Amino acid sequence: MTEAAPADRTLVGVPDPLVGDLRRAGLLALLVLHYTAVEPSYGNRLIERIAELTGGALTVNSNTMYPLLRSLEAQGLLAGHWDDAERRTRRFYRATSAGRAERARLATELSPRLQRIARALRAIRAEVLDGA
Repeated sequence: MTEAAPADRTLVGVPDPLVGDLRRAGLLALLVLHYTAVEPSYGNRLIERIAELTGGALTVNSNTMYPLLRSLEAQGLLAGHWDDAERRTRRFYRATSAGRAERARLATELSPRLQRIARALRAIRAEVLDGA
């Protein structure tokens, strides 16, 4: 007889069905462009802010964040500068005007998907948790 897996077990290597599609559609770029439009920020702080915003439901590691930051900068959507140019300790990024326009475009594009997921989660909660 096989024992059932605990409900809170994280499956390594299994894509998250709720946010995987959003990641591919530009959710991380949207969040980075949003936060850097508000104030300049650096990679680790962006990782922390995304984790705080989502309560850990969306986790980003540095192997994802830093290539994304470099790509957005190469596209002219972010402008970066070193905190200490000689020691290159921390690179701060801010959204450019093109980055703010891309943020608006991504927000419009992702809004229906985010709304659909929010409705689905509310329905699951109402059916399973509130009705218990």
